[in-house]
Amino acid sequence: MLIGLMVIGAGLATGFALKSFNENLMYFFSTTDVVEGKAPKDTLFRLGGMVIKGSVERPNDGLMVRFKLTDFSKDVTVEYTGILPDLFREGQGIVANGRLNAQGVFIAEEVLAKHDENYMPPEVKGSLKNQPAPVAGQ
Repeated sequence: MLIGLMVIGAGLATGFALKSFNENLMYFFSTTDVVEGKAPKDTLFRLGGMVIKGSVERPNDGLMVRFKLTDFSKDVTVEYTGILPDLFREGQGIVANGRLNAQGVFIAEEVLAKHDENYMPPEVKGSLKNQPAPVAGQ
């Protein structure tokens, strides 16, 4: 009986650990994945790509910023309220953590910029194609 209780206890502990791991797992999606409907709505995930040159807007002169992210195939509008990283630039790669709203706008909770001119997150690098960076309005 003692062995049975130990097995049940170990099973419960394993189940709770796996559930916790799954809840903290954050999936990565490219902008093409988002536009094609492969990304979940109202669920936290990572979105990566390049900030389109000329797309950064600050609509109300506050902390809110809006910009377009691309994988050189499809674009997604991103909105973020907060202080952007010092290395955030148009034409540079970023990864943002957040959720997709009902209008298809990615509401970022965190924006991560690459840390030097040679580094690009592997997820972003893999999703980008060998094309020049697009410019907003073209």
